[in-house]
Amino acid sequence: MTTVRLPMEIEQKLISFSELQNKSKTEIIKEALEVFFYQQNFDKDSYELGLDYFGKFGSGDGTLSKTYKNKLKDKIRAKYNTH
Repeated sequence: MTTVRLPMEIEQKLISFSELQNKSKTEIIKEALEVFFYQQNFDKDSYELGLDYFGKFGSGDGTLSKTYKNKLKDKIRAKYNTH
């Protein structure tokens, strides 16, 4: 459970808004926080959003992006040179 102290002006706005919406102050605050948290995720760029996943299933070989052509050629040669 969380308790929040609001300035009187915000408290009055919250009361008025909750009466207008026919919702409790708690419901209004929960919805506002959900919107806030949702928007925070959109403020991040794609790199920040994926940071926890980058390299998670990686090979550990940092040269793959530089040597992939040679590795591919070697695999193709090996496939056709086995006869």
